[in-house]
Amino acid sequence: MKFPSLKFVVPLAAGLALSFGMAGTASAQKRGGILNFVVGSKIPSYDGHIEGTFGMIHPIRPFYSTLIRVNPDNPQSPTDFICDLCVGDVPKGEDGFTKYVFKIREDVKFHDGTPLTADDITATYKKIIFPPEGIASARKAFFKMVDSVESTGKYEVTFKLKFPSGSFIPSVAMPFNFVYSKKDLDEKGYTWHKANINGTGAFTFVQHQPGSFVEGKKYAGYHHMGADGKPKPYLDGYKAISAPKMALRLQAIRGDRAAIEFRGFPPKARDDLVKALGDKITVQESDWNCALFATPNQRRKPFDDARVRKALSLALDRWGGSKYLSQIAIVKTVGGVVFPNHPLAATKEELVKLAGFGTDVKANRKEARRLLKEAGAENLKMVFNNRGVDQPYKVVGTWLIDQWKQIGVEAEQQVNPSPVFYAKLRKKSDFDVSIDFNCQSVVNPIADVTKFLGSAGNNYGGYKDDVLEKIYDRLLRAGTEKEQRVIMREFETRALSDQVHMIPTLWWYKINPHRSYVKGWKIAPSHYLNQSLDQIWLDK
Repeated sequence: MKFPSLKFVVPLAAGLALSFGMAGTASAQKRGGILNFVVGSKIPSYDGHIEGTFGMIHPIRPFYSTLIRVNPDNPQSPTDFICDLCVGDVPKGEDGFTKYVFKIREDVKFHDGTPLTADDITATYKKIIFPPEGIASARKAFFKMVDSVESTGKYEVTFKLKFPSGSFIPSVAMPFNFVYSKKDLDEKGYTWHKANINGTGAFTFVQHQPGSFVEGKKYAGYHHMGADGKPKPYLDGYKAISAPKMALRLQAIRGDRAAIEFRGFPPKARDDLVKALGDKITVQESDWNCALFATPNQRRKPFDDARVRKALSLALDRWGGSKYLSQIAIVKTVGGVVFPNHPLAATKEELVKLAGFGTDVKANRKEARRLLKEAGAENLKMVFNNRGVDQPYKVVGTWLIDQWKQIGVEAEQQVNPSPVFYAKLRKKSDFDVSIDFNCQSVVNPIADVTKFLGSAGNNYGGYKDDVLEKIYDRLLRAGTEKEQRVIMREFETRALSDQVHMIPTLWWYKINPHRSYVKGWKIAPSHYLNQSLDQIWLDK
């Protein structure tokens, strides 16, 4: 039986980018200059294999290369991938789409001068897919289809799959898959990259002043060429300036102390910048492959009771919240487990069948109170762990507290700086209910929904759900979009309605105003994508 093509297995997303002003890439790129940009979160560590925050990816990604990446000239597409450290086109798959052979570039050196070979790619992906005991890997679950990865030549890497899967290539292309030196891993250990940097990216590390900035300079030995026939990058360097407060980030762009913030601003901030700066500002907008959740800690009572979790979800007026919050925050769309408007996403008719998505808010909250009483938790008091980032965490967190109050739940919101927030979520599991998020890079729903599996490295709910694991196993092997869609609804119902392992709020909406002299950067449906900075140039 012939397995369907990749394009058939992984349907195109419907996300579009809107632009006001000229964002594009001109034919005569200028060289030189320092790009200053602002970052609204701190850096938990430098290790892309364990982190999942823009606070790390924006300042650190430019130091690293990946095996393949989303095409920087077409980042809205979930199927347009190009080689970064490989040669030629991205492999299409052999042996019934169970074998992928990558030819590796022979002209790449790490910043410390060590030549890159296939062994570095192999060691990197073995760390990601088959990490040693005690070594974290946030995206291990994305590679369940991989049987082995081996160097089959000095400059050749072969992945063998247990079964064909359309989610394999998009998973390989994720921007967190920093390629590390095998020598570093062997000699310095698997945790060395948490506090040290040695990549093959367009920029080399200069310094990091914690709480202030990260600085990088042009890497003269970078392996990609510019449109002018000379090695990229076009920039001389960059400075990623730490600015946790949104007001400071806006002031920096307005006063031209920074040119861009790659994550996104709420609608009013966009409007204020456009009004103040006119054609000196360019705005790019896009749907965003990022959703905010409240995750109950099922290691603690009464959150181990599905009735309590369902009550917390039933309390939320998502449809009304969308109209209100989209005016003040970077959230907008009501949705389930899949990026909205994607062919695998639930329609509104399908969504309203899920607990907490019905449009009769009064009836939902009545049922919520009944469930709490039945579970012996009608006077529930809890602590809500939130992240100290304005948009959208604190805004949506405040809304959640009010929504839960409507069913008699008293929630105390504790807002913590990112390192403390992550420590509570990951290491200590020290929370009742925590803000959580499924912010993925490449729009790849079959891989993205692994977040809901209790076995996933980036799942913090503390539960085991063998039924959900088996549903996902069928989803991973489904060959056609029709099959995938049916199984995805089953997966979604189990995760969000029957067991309510995570409580969805809203999907995000990306708005990037930037100085019009910033050229070459195109918005993607994720704030993790297109951040190598090698294609950006300044038209000053």
